Amino acid sequence: MLQKYITRMKPWLFVMILSLTACTEGTPKPSANVEDPPPIQEEVTTPAPEEGNGNAEQGGSAPESTRPEVETFELLTGEGNQTLTANLHQGDGFSLYVFEHFGFDADEGRLYLNSNPEYHVQIEKLSADQDLSQLIPQARDELAAFGEVSDYSGELIEHPLGFAEIYLQASSEKGIQDYIVWKSTTGEAFRFLLHNPKGEEAPEFAGPVMVSLATVQSES
Repeated sequence: MLQKYITRMKPWLFVMILSLTACTEGTPKPSANVEDPPPIQEEVTTPAPEEGNGNAEQGGSAPESTRPEVETFELLTGEGNQTLTANLHQGDGFSLYVFEHFGFDADEGRLYLNSNPEYHVQIEKLSADQDLSQLIPQARDELAAFGEVSDYSGELIEHPLGFAEIYLQASSEKGIQDYIVWKSTTGEAFRFLLHNPKGEEAPEFAGPVMVSLATVQSES
């Protein structure tokens, strides 16, 4: 179960989730770019559905998981609390929960917004012997081509991911790009390359996508 994210959120988190506007000086602002953020509240789980339901939208064949095929999550939006259902999908060595209006390409490890696939995140499980420090210089170079790079690595207060080994973000008038290396509850490292353009679909993308990423878990 995801940790509970209290609604008394610092200004930087609102900017992180849904705004490209400037934040308070010296305060971090990880990810997203819309006006009114949908802060995340705690996950509410439901029993697994009857056999035959599940995760066969865009994903291909994959090993069975012991995780429930359906979970529900409660998000606080500008319209109040909304309970959203997510289906379990299998990727290459991992699984995650995917919300309605999102698609997941298991072969590419790509989670995207159905209405506009330009809003997407690439998910990759890293090898156990990967030296994470070696990833940073290349990540900075790649992001610098998009915009100004900020480093929010470490603890992410009141954020679904909780902590990121690496969290580099580039922002410009075009939107936001994130380079995140995060470890699951079982210790495996994953790389998330998130592309969040500035546009009207950003509110639909920004909130749910981080909750989905926080459910990534290794599958043997």
